[in-house]
Amino acid sequence: MSRLILLNKPYGVLCQFTDEQGRPTLKDYVLVPGVYAAGRLDTDSEGLLLLTDDGALQHRIADPRHKLPKTYLAQVEGEADEAALAALRRGVDLGDFVTRPCAVRRVAEPDWLWPRDPPVRFRKSVPTCWLEIVLREGKNRQVRRMTARVGHPTLRLLRVAIGDWRLQGLAPGQWREEAAPVVVRAAAGRRRG
Repeated sequence: MSRLILLNKPYGVLCQFTDEQGRPTLKDYVLVPGVYAAGRLDTDSEGLLLLTDDGALQHRIADPRHKLPKTYLAQVEGEADEAALAALRRGVDLGDFVTRPCAVRRVAEPDWLWPRDPPVRFRKSVPTCWLEIVLREGKNRQVRRMTARVGHPTLRLLRVAIGDWRLQGLAPGQWREEAAPVVVRAAAGRRRG
């Protein structure tokens, strides 16, 4: 039976189990042998990270070819207007690639949100707003690069869902185990005819 762990990765934690520099890693939170992260979440991002001991499931979750939607909440600098949202929805040219179209909308700051440690830098003269962004790809620092390109740098980033798995109910550093879906592996012994 495969294991599937949903972790609320805190800010500042590396998405690996070891670090020669002594920084916080997954081993500080998940004491379950044999599981590995299915995908990554930047050190300065927070939220849902899935871990499993099933290589096929890990691949299915992390591989962009399966187009599993990933939902993020981003606190951005400034008041994102409809033109900025439309640019994000269409896809943004980041120089090394153009992002795929995505879903994005302005949302209120979640009432369940925990304070970040360290706190986000506050400036009285610069307003912020929150965006919900749903991607079906996941390049390195993609959300941060997208929002910066449209003039609204990301100040805080949380992943709140991967497919049907939700962060809901997990405080930073907490995890829960859920039933892992059965992944049908490619037919290795398929007859050729």
